[in-house]
Amino acid sequence: MRILSWNIQWGRGADGRVALDRTIERLRACGPLDAICLQEVARNWPGLKGGEGPLDEPALLAAAFPGMVPIFAPGLECGDGAGGLRGFGNLMLVSGEVGPVYRRLLPAPVDPGERSLQRTCLETVVRRGARELRLMTTHLEYFSALQRRAQVAALRQIQRDALDEAGQARSDRAESLFGAPPRPAAALLCGDLNFAPDSEEYRMLGGDEVWIDAWARRHGTRRHAPTVGLHGAEWPDHPYCCDYVWLSPALADALVSVEVLADTAASDHQPVLVELDA
Repeated sequence: MRILSWNIQWGRGADGRVALDRTIERLRACGPLDAICLQEVARNWPGLKGGEGPLDEPALLAAAFPGMVPIFAPGLECGDGAGGLRGFGNLMLVSGEVGPVYRRLLPAPVDPGERSLQRTCLETVVRRGARELRLMTTHLEYFSALQRRAQVAALRQIQRDALDEAGQARSDRAESLFGAPPRPAAALLCGDLNFAPDSEEYRMLGGDEVWIDAWARRHGTRRHAPTVGLHGAEWPDHPYCCDYVWLSPALADALVSVEVLADTAASDHQPVLVELDA
């Protein structure tokens, strides 16, 4: 199972220009993928840097990968003034069988004086052969440390709740509105978490091994490869890692590889590609 996570900055490259075709080209160059998890995807949102006008990026990306199921989870969504909606958030493209989907608003406690965006965690149950797992992608708050830490705590609680739920008996009325099966304990969490590996948030998320950092699992004490600060992008002023893949303990032994694809300048972030035993 091959899963890619990438903050695409609405298709805006390190050169400051929006060109979603470059994003699509790099995704296709990865070869067959079971899931693509993207952050900072815009649907008809005006005024974003580097573009000539608003784009329906979920629709464009879905059309580029017609064999995959598109699932959009905007954190920001409102009317566009013309009878439609505009949104900004996370997008999954999933091949094969898709189970229950959850779009979770993450906490955003009031933090006076700090700018912030409403953040979401998109969770989808996917099945590949005998393996069933919850695939989660998110983009945590950048400016407000208070909100970011509340969101880290929420991600830990989501996994704890799933562990509790996984021990329940499955319903024999799957066709019922009240018959959804419990979520599996095995889970993969990926995205732009807006913290560095030496941060308090990193230690919080991995505490008690609720979540296990795939990079550390695969590479030990080797320094995390940078996922931002490359190719001359205007932000940040130094390279570091803020994009991750985390695994539940039930999935950790299935990890085959995790790598940062440092070659592309199609965003101010780099894609992260993980491979699991099917």
